[in-house]
Amino acid sequence: MAMPVAHHEVVHEEHRLGFVRRYIFSMDHKVIALQYLLTALAMGLVGMALSWIMRLQLGWQGHSFPWLGRLFPHGAEGGIIKPEFYLAMVTLHGTLMVFFVITAGLVGGFGNFLIPLQIGARDMAFPFLNMLSYWVFLASCGVMMASFFVEGGPAAGGWTAYPPLSALKEAIPGSGLGQTLWLLSMALFIVSSLLGSLNYITTVLILRTRGMTLGRMPLTVWALFITAILGLLSFPVLLAAAILLLFDRHWGTSFFVPSGLVLSGEKVPHQGGNPLLWQHLFWFLGHPEVYIAILPAMGITSEVLSCHARKPIFGYKAMVLSISAIAFLSFIVWGHHMFVSGMNPYLGTAFMLTTLVIAVPSAVKTFNWLATLWRGNLRFTSALLFGMGFVSLFVTGGLTGLFLGNPAVDIQLHDTYFVVAHFHFVMGSAALFGIFAGIYHWFPKMFGRMMSERWGRLHFWLTFIGIYLTFFPMHFQGIGGVPRRYYAYTDYQFTQPFTDLAQFISIAAFFLGAAQIIFLLNFFGSMFWGPKAARNPWGATTLEWTAESPPPHGNWGPQLPVVHRWPYDYSLPGAERDFFLQTEPEEGG
Repeated sequence: MAMPVAHHEVVHEEHRLGFVRRYIFSMDHKVIALQYLLTALAMGLVGMALSWIMRLQLGWQGHSFPWLGRLFPHGAEGGIIKPEFYLAMVTLHGTLMVFFVITAGLVGGFGNFLIPLQIGARDMAFPFLNMLSYWVFLASCGVMMASFFVEGGPAAGGWTAYPPLSALKEAIPGSGLGQTLWLLSMALFIVSSLLGSLNYITTVLILRTRGMTLGRMPLTVWALFITAILGLLSFPVLLAAAILLLFDRHWGTSFFVPSGLVLSGEKVPHQGGNPLLWQHLFWFLGHPEVYIAILPAMGITSEVLSCHARKPIFGYKAMVLSISAIAFLSFIVWGHHMFVSGMNPYLGTAFMLTTLVIAVPSAVKTFNWLATLWRGNLRFTSALLFGMGFVSLFVTGGLTGLFLGNPAVDIQLHDTYFVVAHFHFVMGSAALFGIFAGIYHWFPKMFGRMMSERWGRLHFWLTFIGIYLTFFPMHFQGIGGVPRRYYAYTDYQFTQPFTDLAQFISIAAFFLGAAQIIFLLNFFGSMFWGPKAARNPWGATTLEWTAESPPPHGNWGPQLPVVHRWPYDYSLPGAERDFFLQTEPEEGG
């Protein structure tokens, strides 16, 4: 078994392995990164398809879609979407996009690819555990997808799995075997995430190359490192909660099921449980999970903006401190998801204060990004456009978060489409823009070929416009009181005026989804037919651009790179070039 620290001193030759060992059961961090990324893209396509089914129901309630009936004969009998099938679509869409797309793509994909390359390591500290983390993740995807084919269909208790719908197998059709598979899948996902977090933290702490001090690490590595700490501390809480919920469902315990419940005219044989306990446990993970998803995107955005604006990142130390502050505060704000649960007003005020305080380090990052762009020599590549788009979406979502952080306002807006709009801007869409920015920026290093900038810019503009057309009108629905999660909200007279707007949003959602076809064609086409990439096509400064494109096994030759500079030496006054790699000695050094 290889000693992890010895990777620094041993000359690595490329392994002579067969196809299966080299590309399937690989322990190379770069291959594992691409496995994560491609799996996340596949899950994203499924999640997008589920959202289209939801929008069909929301835009044209009660209409028959015969083709849908043929695809889902039990969920859309006669082409009409059933309520329990709609709730299952809501549950699976949220679960897949939050955990299996955004978290897996950013943390599993870019974390695996960038951490060793940007700190000058040959691989992760524990390559076998790294491979195992991916296969456990893939198993969790398989278990979640299997729930489509069981009696009763997938879980339908929402992506937050609130009891008692998730705790009583007979509550609704989606509370049966599909809910059990949901819990088992999430347990596997958490195990995978914990393996990855331990690997990331160890790698950053012990495998940095000579000269790579903590103060010289790229912000991408800082973001992924702190994200790993977040995951290590918060994910076990949901793992414990999922196990307890399985006990409630199958072994007669009552951790989350209260006394006095009546189901189908019969008293439920549970007593003494508290459904709010699940909410506390879920959101103790759930809010750090927001930052587990968004912090890597912030790190990627910082890297992309600095490189393509040809300017040093503004306020490097402030950026690191703000990432750390966001991570710390994320553990003490979970109660703002529970303002409508009957929370004591004094406790609600405490959570309001911490929620509003977390906006300060977020604002610091935003102003630093804007200062980095200000008077920069902007090269409007696809990566830069998606990085700038991230800032726009994050600010839009962040401003609405100030509304929802106030209990008096949140109580009115919490169960409306205002929250859907906020969530999709600040986390869903912004994090996806971080993924796109990273793919366009590091694609040459991943595959040794260039993506089409022409199609990349078209993809950006169609996606950017599509997101605003889809989610911005939901704010008006929310202010008008249109409830979220409802199967047929037009049963209420006060919501009927929003029917046309709901149809507009649905059409915009179809347009947004169709725009991703451009990305898929560009991505997979460029893998095989894109122009060959140079070693450093963007003129970037960090260590991964000193390796070949794509990097070989072990990333570098016999000698590991030695670091002499911080990671953002762009446009130095009086210099002949507008960038200096971290490996280039400073004058007089």
